[in-house]
Amino acid sequence: MDFSITDSQRAVQERAREFAQKRVAPLAREMDERGAMPLELVREMGARGLLGGPLPRAYGGEEWDAVALALCYEELGCVDSSVRGFMTVHTSLVSQCILKWGTDAQREKYLPRLARGEWIGCYCLTEPNAGSDAASMESVARADGDAFVLNGEKIWITNGGIADVGIVFASVDRALKHKGICAFLVDLKAPGIRREKMPGKELGHRASDHARIFFENCRVPQTALLGERGQGFRVAMSALDHGRLGVAAGALGVAQACLDASVAFARTRRQFGQRIGDFEMIQSALANMAADVDAARLLVYHAAWLHARGERVTRATSVAKLFATEAAVRAASEAVLLHGGRGYSNEYPVERYYRDIKGLQIYEGASHIQRIVIARELLGKDDAS
Repeated sequence: MDFSITDSQRAVQERAREFAQKRVAPLAREMDERGAMPLELVREMGARGLLGGPLPRAYGGEEWDAVALALCYEELGCVDSSVRGFMTVHTSLVSQCILKWGTDAQREKYLPRLARGEWIGCYCLTEPNAGSDAASMESVARADGDAFVLNGEKIWITNGGIADVGIVFASVDRALKHKGICAFLVDLKAPGIRREKMPGKELGHRASDHARIFFENCRVPQTALLGERGQGFRVAMSALDHGRLGVAAGALGVAQACLDASVAFARTRRQFGQRIGDFEMIQSALANMAADVDAARLLVYHAAWLHARGERVTRATSVAKLFATEAAVRAASEAVLLHGGRGYSNEYPVERYYRDIKGLQIYEGASHIQRIVIARELLGKDDAS
């Protein structure tokens, strides 16, 4: 088994690391406190080739494989989960979904602009009464001549308030459950669309844009349909394989950042006449954290490798997301505890890592859902039912 990464993958990793450390890291605390991400950072990501990386060159991309993309997400996750989350939605959920399911005309219209960061994308699936249970969505699409009329509400839509285009899921016949769901490419500046910031203040990912979007008799042309009529559920699930890998890689980045911060602090903080890293309890915590990080990295890279080979990855991505996010939760908790009073303040980034990681445990299907997905893959269908 060869665990090395290729020269081209390493080049992507180094480019992402340079951007994360030199451009994002100095802004991370300010973005978190202000609750917003500067749009010029998005444009710069596009100019550096990060947003369009996995797309074909014909659409402004560089044809990264899934391993290269995971390495990019890991580096961004090490520094700021809001920036990594922006890119995962924009690139993995939106651009790669259009690449797989779109017509030639749709790809030519949207992908180059998304790759440049000229347009921002969002993924409109979650509703007040339909999260992981997508088949229960209440948004509807009524055919009307050469158009569809959309009505419904979407919540917790990352990038929703700043996006130019959204992949919007709605049912043409709710009695058909998941077989009635369609996906639409929607101009979010069109009439009949109202956007609001989600109420309250988020625990983490505070620089992300989280929106509630209302569709009120919003007309979209028949050409806005992404994939075939009734294929929306398949579109959504295929996109989640991309998104969950992005979350898993981002969580790996958070866990690595917690480990790095804890080791650095344990080397320099002195109590009772010695480094705190010389106490066995601290060493035990660091060793457990390092083992978790190594295991998470292998699972994430393995899922990305399978994806790059074109193999079915649903189980592998769910396993990677489940373990990496839970490992990062443990790492963040230990990091705050190890930093003591300093970890309880945003003077040190481990406080932000602790808040951010709960979101990764929830996004793209909470840990409970990942366990269901994994168990179903193990058990298969009940032939007797």
